[in-house]
Amino acid sequence: MRPSPAAVPLSLGGPTLDPLEEHRLFAALGRFTVRYRWPIIVAWVIVTVILVLFLPSLSSVEKSSNSDFLPSSSASVKAGQLAAPLQAKHNTQATYVAVTNGHSLSPADAVSIDRVERAIRSVPRVTSVIDQGVSADGRARKAIVEFDGRRPATNRDTARAVAQVRAEFRSPGTPADLVMHLTGGVAQSVDQQNQSGQTQTLTEVLSLLFILALLFLTFRALLAPFVALLPSVVALLAAGPLVAESTHIGVQVSDLTPILLTVVMLGAGTDYGLFLIFRVREELRRGRPVGEAVAFSLCKVGESITFSGFTVIAALAAVVVATFGLYRGLGPGLAIGIAVALLANLTLLPALLAVLGRSVFWPRVPKVGPARHGTWGRIAGKVVARPLTTLLVGLVFFGGLAVSMLAYAPTGFGDQPPSATSDSARGQAVLDANYPSTEANPTTILFRLPTSVWAHPDTLISAQLGLERSGVFRAVSGALDPNGTMASPEALARAHGLLARYGPAANLPPSTPGRVALSPAEYDAYRAAALFISADGRTIRYDATLQAGPSTSTAAARAIPDIRAAVAGVATSIGATANGVAGYAPAAADVGTIASQDLVKILPIVLLVLALLLAIVLRSLVAPLYLVISVGLSYLASLGLAVLVFELVGGQDGINFVLPFFMFVFIMALGQDYNILVMTRIREEAHHAPIRVAVRRAVEATGTTVTSAGLILAGTFGVLTATGNTQVKEIGLGLAAGILLDTFFVRTLLVPSVVVLLGRWNWWPSALSREDHSHDPVIPDDAVADGVHEDLEPLVRPLAGTSR
Repeated sequence: MRPSPAAVPLSLGGPTLDPLEEHRLFAALGRFTVRYRWPIIVAWVIVTVILVLFLPSLSSVEKSSNSDFLPSSSASVKAGQLAAPLQAKHNTQATYVAVTNGHSLSPADAVSIDRVERAIRSVPRVTSVIDQGVSADGRARKAIVEFDGRRPATNRDTARAVAQVRAEFRSPGTPADLVMHLTGGVAQSVDQQNQSGQTQTLTEVLSLLFILALLFLTFRALLAPFVALLPSVVALLAAGPLVAESTHIGVQVSDLTPILLTVVMLGAGTDYGLFLIFRVREELRRGRPVGEAVAFSLCKVGESITFSGFTVIAALAAVVVATFGLYRGLGPGLAIGIAVALLANLTLLPALLAVLGRSVFWPRVPKVGPARHGTWGRIAGKVVARPLTTLLVGLVFFGGLAVSMLAYAPTGFGDQPPSATSDSARGQAVLDANYPSTEANPTTILFRLPTSVWAHPDTLISAQLGLERSGVFRAVSGALDPNGTMASPEALARAHGLLARYGPAANLPPSTPGRVALSPAEYDAYRAAALFISADGRTIRYDATLQAGPSTSTAAARAIPDIRAAVAGVATSIGATANGVAGYAPAAADVGTIASQDLVKILPIVLLVLALLLAIVLRSLVAPLYLVISVGLSYLASLGLAVLVFELVGGQDGINFVLPFFMFVFIMALGQDYNILVMTRIREEAHHAPIRVAVRRAVEATGTTVTSAGLILAGTFGVLTATGNTQVKEIGLGLAAGILLDTFFVRTLLVPSVVVLLGRWNWWPSALSREDHSHDPVIPDDAVADGVHEDLEPLVRPLAGTSR
């Protein structure tokens, strides 16, 4: 029986609500946002400005290397720790290289290089410049530039220091044919961050343009697209500084975070806005005043929007159990963004709609009258008429795509290189052309000896020969040939005996001190050996290229177990107390192993969390089971499609290792958004109609919303294919395809067919499962629409005159 308004004393100032009313929270929120619409808008503007001005930016806290996210227990990290005696404590390095155009370095070139090295030493944050001498062909000279890593520094500070070093290359008096570059570690990281920043800006612009274009097509209105998008844009501006600030409590930010945060917040946030705006338009067509329509719509879909956001937040938050720091940091960071977007769409968007009223939809202002039955009404009619056929055809289609997943091969474990036009890439090309092949992204082998190698210098040649004969390395270089010219252990030991009194080799000047009886070549070789022999002589290093292929290749990562075994054998032969293999390939191998383990670990947690949330919002134990299975099927089919496109058709060796993880988290979580919207509407209609009629009406009412939301989300992911590197493109295309499959087939066809087949058992054990409307007379749609809502009239009727 419908309660009278007197039975539920409501007012805009804070009514007492019926405790049995399911929607009391969102009814109160709807009234609040309509009444205090202007203060809410002003508050969002002020808070966003404060966050942007006073908290750090995302770009200042990014990490660009996958190895930065490995746990300290991984073998490659332990190997890196073995190299500590060869490096200044807490310092980070880059390589300065100068090269001439086709001839040997002249005395004038040497003077210019000396001047530049002195100038670099005065750059803030530069702690030392270790000259490494001239290459064997005489055309190039390099030095190690060390940056202070002890003082707190943001990525912006590091980028500024790198820019200042590079500015010294253009000093007056430098010969025209002498070219200088800064490459290696720090320089490559800065160039990658600059490239990532440009990608993020382009992604934001293209995403906004795409979403606006699609919203214009959807609404055919002037203001509606901007109103739908504005809360997500404001939320994105506010979320970036919040995520950056969260790094102080352990959240890690990769160079993928800003890009994915942009895409997910604009895409998913706009989806939440669509859920509300479509419902407001529906209520305006039923003749409700604007204030009442906004409050009533939030009362009805607020729960759906909230639980849609909660599913994404919960799935992303569950990633904190991951071992791989990239995943562990990305999940909470994106969860923060979604939480802010959800809050904006539950408060700022209703306030904007209440202020702008019907003008939001101009020139197609909603008119009072019956809703028109469109394409989704006809499709829904066919689905409910043949649910079993629809389900079987869908299972065959998705199962066929899922079979392609069997060919899945992971790739992309190494870091994404900077642009070929960047200074670090050009500097690396100079090293490749003028120094031993091991200079190019070498795999580093480290041995820790029980005593100083200077007591037994033959150990240097024994270890190098052992590595060369192991069969897993194509080339090996070390202290005996750092610049491409081979020296004997005896000659190096003799140089050490003559120069030890002048301090560590790394601190020696470019010219021979005093009257030391060494040739310039012998002196340069000894100084360069500082990279390969620690000051105490107990740690020795070798750089190698791999037989399996370039260190950044998948083949190299797969060869690491054999390489580690070979190095361990050499360590035993020379009596080393510890050994390790460091570099891109070992880190990539560890990343691949840990990432795969994380996926297996996180999968059941995410499934359980999503099922629990679905059970709460649908008040059912049956529906969550097949809804989770449906999204799982969508995930497998989407991954199979990615394998088909990239491997079987595109001819790639595999697809990026992060794609299955991201596809699982996003498709599982975002797919449940649409599940919740469709299923809550079916449940709403099922209170007053037979299940077939309820499904038809629900799909008809939500079909446009779901497909529009899916197109927006898929489109924003698709933008990544035009803006990012290979890794980002694969993520974008894979997620876009998965969202489209889920939107157009699973949510609007397969799920409704299962609902029809199960009937009232969808809602077990709630009271709705005990209601049988199969013999009820079919009431016209518009009459049902009014009847379904009359029990909520007292909650929103006082708002009838609050806005035009």
